[in-house]
Amino acid sequence: MKPENKVFVKSGITAGFIFAILMAGFNYSDGEPFKIFKFLFHFFFFGLSMGLLARYNHLKISRKKNADNQSKSN
Repeated sequence: MKPENKVFVKSGITAGFIFAILMAGFNYSDGEPFKIFKFLFHFFFFGLSMGLLARYNHLKISRKKNADNQSKSN
């Protein structure tokens, strides 16, 4: 696995875990019981979304830098 992809996976896992904990805490403060399926859904869905967005943004920025570098060299 490329080092870049490892960063995207780690950032997705971290973001998903933090979001899931915050949502579970919010639901607990409303008096709802802890639901593992809801926690896992938040963890995977948000984590996957954030990981994919991080990858997209990284590719977009790197393509722009490459295009700028090629235009400067010409």
